[in-house]
Amino acid sequence: MLTSEDLRFFYAISTQPSLTAAARKLNVTPPTVTQRLQAIEAKVSVKLVQRQARGISLTEEGYLLQDKARSILAEMDQLQTLMASKKNLINGTLKVLAPLGFGNDYIAPLVGEFQQQHPNLAVELELSDKPSWAESHRWDIIIYIGELRDSTLKLAMLAPNQRFLCASPDYLKKHGTPRSPRALRDHTCISLRENSEDVTLWRFTHTAGDGDSEEQESIRITPTLTSNEGSVVKNWAIAGSGIIMRSEWDVQPELNSGALVRLLPDYSLPSADIVALLGTDTRARSARTTHFLQLLKDRFAQQPWLKK
Repeated sequence: MLTSEDLRFFYAISTQPSLTAAARKLNVTPPTVTQRLQAIEAKVSVKLVQRQARGISLTEEGYLLQDKARSILAEMDQLQTLMASKKNLINGTLKVLAPLGFGNDYIAPLVGEFQQQHPNLAVELELSDKPSWAESHRWDIIIYIGELRDSTLKLAMLAPNQRFLCASPDYLKKHGTPRSPRALRDHTCISLRENSEDVTLWRFTHTAGDGDSEEQESIRITPTLTSNEGSVVKNWAIAGSGIIMRSEWDVQPELNSGALVRLLPDYSLPSADIVALLGTDTRARSARTTHFLQLLKDRFAQQPWLKK
């Protein structure tokens, strides 16, 4: 089967008076031209060029291939130009997958804003706390928060995000304030089911007084209340129902207002940075994906949840 490179090579030969001239134009040796021409003729099983004392002439089949090659190559060049221009246009359909709570609070407004800026663009936004990695190819951008396990996707950092242990002032007044992770066994705990994490294993890191050593401690909680919706879990905690572990982006406004109190501030929990996952590298991304990713980076670099 002829390739586009075969067509380009033969067309270059067909426009030259001799194989020697063709070799000079292609910057190769005459034997290379002869061998490549013979290989092309073998593919189509017909003679394409007649060698003469003063140069070359095309056979009837050679003229036919020259004419078709000219047309095909012109269309390919037009297609290349069209695709290059499309790469810089923000149109088509942008497909975004985001976590339920964060997507509702922060991604959905940005999606609406982005689409209004680019009227020729359509956007599909799906919110889910249990993304299917087998279907990751369906999405241009996946917003992910939490412990990221093996992934072949490209990662772009959007914002740092700590996890905090919190409870309401009312709960602490009634049940006291835990002073160590071990003390959580005597308290009512609430868990959020998200992603594929082990949500009942709370892992803590405590930095020793010298600042040079760290102590790891893990506590297995038995939650009294469990939900897959972050706002439900947070509202239970605000109502005094128990202690929660939640992301900074979600509870910082309540910590600022005093509706929730951070517990065990000397202990850190595993971070849950906010990232964008993409199936393509920078050079292969569409303009819609590239520009929306930049919007996400610009807005989340300011960590808007800290100002609420």
